[in-house]
Amino acid sequence: MKYWALAAGAALAVSATATPAVASPRTASPQTAPVAGAVYFRYAGSGVEALTHRGGWSRLTAGDGAFAGQFAVAPDGGKIAWIDDKSRLHVKSATGDKVIAKNAAYGGPCLTPAWTADGRRIAYPVRGTAEATTVAVVGADGKGRFNAGKTLGPCHLTWSADGRTLAGYAGDVNGVYLLDTRRRVANRNPGIKLANHVESLSPDSRRVVVNAIGPNAPGGDGSWPLSFSPSIYDTKTGAKIAIPVKGRLLGARYLRDGRLAVRVKGTTANTIVILSRAGKELQRVAEPAGARNLGLVGVLD
Repeated sequence: MKYWALAAGAALAVSATATPAVASPRTASPQTAPVAGAVYFRYAGSGVEALTHRGGWSRLTAGDGAFAGQFAVAPDGGKIAWIDDKSRLHVKSATGDKVIAKNAAYGGPCLTPAWTADGRRIAYPVRGTAEATTVAVVGADGKGRFNAGKTLGPCHLTWSADGRTLAGYAGDVNGVYLLDTRRRVANRNPGIKLANHVESLSPDSRRVVVNAIGPNAPGGDGSWPLSFSPSIYDTKTGAKIAIPVKGRLLGARYLRDGRLAVRVKGTTANTIVILSRAGKELQRVAEPAGARNLGLVGVLD
């Protein structure tokens, strides 16, 4: 097994007087509205490009010459959060690029920020030398920063849509951890031995989508993948949940209302299959051919 080691920076404390718990974004009510588009990404030179398709394409690029791949695209595709080599967390939009925090961990591609489902807040790993990594949460406008707790799984952080839980994998790929941002307590998922990507949590954080790997598989460098073979696990029992979709699966992610979007490889274009909470197929969406080799990071309805 090849392990990818986390980069360590100088310790910098988060304000002890900060708000003690995240204000939860409301989880959307069960929906039947069909999927109308998707958000993709690709690495572009020394940065990253977000590409949103809803009838037509819109594009947004972020990063600089020292970009380490630490980014997250907002749920609607309109903003990119990214970390520079001076440990600054930026938010890039069509109107400009704003620094919203100055204590982010830099240098490890897996140490990515994470947007809440409503696009209002961003979680990010704080630089430091402790075994467990501190995670901070800040508003997209740079206000309301607070300490959400410490976790041994700071890589590829992702929120549950109820705004309470963050999931991430360990930098040495040895397990996936869930951080309860209200209680500030992190626990390991009991069913996942090794993983090098965490894609998505169900709205109630009861299920997590990961790229689980075997003991002889390479751990990789921690970069966000353009595609992966998805596995779903129950975060309480550790049981593996079957994905009832045939074909070569390129990824899967939960929507805010609990539906599951499963990406399936195609000859000329990929397909997104939408499943209900019970696993019933609701919709098939043909992606544009131009998205075939892009990474999927969001589904729009």
